[in-house]
Amino acid sequence: MVDERELVARVLRQDYNAFEELVNQYQQLVLYVVFRLAKNQQDREDICQEVFIKVHKNLHRFAFESKLSTWIATIAYQTAINYIKKFRREPVPNEPLELDSFYFTEETPEQLLGIQDEREYLHQLILQMPLHYRTVLTLYHLNEFSLAEIQGITGIPEGTLKSYLFRARQLLKTKLSQHR
Repeated sequence: MVDERELVARVLRQDYNAFEELVNQYQQLVLYVVFRLAKNQQDREDICQEVFIKVHKNLHRFAFESKLSTWIATIAYQTAINYIKKFRREPVPNEPLELDSFYFTEETPEQLLGIQDEREYLHQLILQMPLHYRTVLTLYHLNEFSLAEIQGITGIPEGTLKSYLFRARQLLKTKLSQHR
């Protein structure tokens, strides 16, 4: 386990090896957050790069009021949301969500993914979900953040997060039960 305070201090002293260490330590987290929010591979790469640029530029502002991973995840989330708002015109958290306009495709797992396994199918289902749902599902189940940490990252009230998490699980359960 990396000592966050020491790592941040080394980066702030212009130790480029320390920044490389920071990137190596947290790149999986950033990838998971961004991967579930952005659909296009080029967008994902651009967002991840932008996240670490922002981390480097703003590390002097990190005050250890939360875990470094939470702070970096917040930057990843906000960067991805801003990118999606700017370039993709997709509904984003804290904007009204019209549930009637949301639907899964009717293709079977075989049609969607050929011979690929259920894990890939599940990933495809998550990518088809509205941004609200896939964000909460990803941060809670895949990144294992608590609801309080997710609230800190997204700014979405805890009650709303619980509702999104419940609805996302129900949507996945319904779609998966149709194909079993």
